[in-house]
This record gives sequence, C-alpha cells and structure tokens, in this order.
Amino acid sequence: MGSETGQDNERPVHRVWVDAFRLASCAVTNAAYADFVRATGNPPALFSENPDFNRPEQPVVAVSWFDAVRYCEWLTLNTGQRYRLPTEAEWERAARGLVENQLYPWGDNPPQSLPDYEKRWKKGPEPVAQYAPSAFGLYDICENVHEWCGDWYQASYYAESRERNPRGPDRGERRASRGGSWRHHIKVSRCAARSSIPPEFHYADYGFRVACDL
Repeated sequence: MGSETGQDNERPVHRVWVDAFRLASCAVTNAAYADFVRATGNPPALFSENPDFNRPEQPVVAVSWFDAVRYCEWLTLNTGQRYRLPTEAEWERAARGLVENQLYPWGDNPPQSLPDYEKRWKKGPEPVAQYAPSAFGLYDICENVHEWCGDWYQASYYAESRERNPRGPDRGERRASRGGSWRHHIKVSRCAARSSIPPEFHYADYGFRVACDL
C-alpha cells in the first residue's frame, strides 16, 4: 500500500495482507439505491430529482457515509450475505489488480491515455460500466466518483497500520474514501491516492460500492 511519490498520507509504503473478499464490479447505481429507498423509507439521494444525476445506471451520489452503511445493512438482511463497505486496504488491493508498484489499475500511462478522456464527465458522473473493466473485472475503479470506505481516516495511519486486515484507527472525525471524481481537475485517481470527508457530508461526487466476506 502507499506511494513514495504521492502525498504525505500515502507514506510509508508498506505491505499488508487481507483475507479473501468480494468487491462489487460497479458502484451502487441510482436504480439499486431506489429499491433501498422504497423498501426502507430512507430519504432519497440529495440530487434524485436532478437530470444530471438521476439516470438509473449512474452511480448514486450525494449519499452520506451513514446512508451507505444503511444500504449495506439492508442488503445484508435481504440476502443473508453480510455486505459492508470495503476497507482502504481492500479497496487498494482491488484497484491494483494483478500488479504492484504502478500508478493506475492499467499501469503507469497517464489518465489522458484512456479512451474518450477529453469527452467524459462534462455535467456529472457517467453511467457505470461504459468502458473496459480492470484486470479484476471492476468497472470505474479509481474514476467517476469517490467511494466511501469503512475506515476512519488518519493521515499518519500507515506508520502504525497492522500487517493483516488493517481497518483504520478506532476513532476519528473523517471517513476514508478512494477513487477519482468527475468534478475535479484530476478525474482519475492513482491506486494509492487517499481522500476523506466527515461522514455526514453529502457531496455530488461521493458514492460507494459494496464488499462482502467470502
């Protein structure tokens, strides 16, 4: 995990082991989140009436960390399989795919080398799975929207992270997130790039994908 050439919060580079897990191939969509809202009465996503954000196959955005956790709890009750948000370590493991020490899921070529890069993300997030998946079959990993993780965020956490199944500090004020953002100048994040906001915030470029244990 981490990068010697990235931000200070990505250092030191360190090796961790994570137990086997599954990560959804796509971020949770508006269509899937609408099923949750209808079933539970949870308030809809903040921009659910905005045509730039409410297409069924766009990733749901402007949901808080608490909303994402409630979605996972609802999915767990309905399937019998325990769903949750991925840890930062799991997310980075999944994003890196079959390679280590490279910047992006596809290698070190810049994001501008991706197909149609200059035409994308004009008014909001794209529908999921529009382009080829990663080596692990994940769509839009590192791009499109920031994705909530389960961990509390701490900038210096890597200096004390445990080697097996690290889950972040015990407490904090911000929750960790990973991935790029359709509304930022940097549309596609590096695999090691970290971000965070307070868990109650609803941002138009924050969504999530679910994980589960094997």
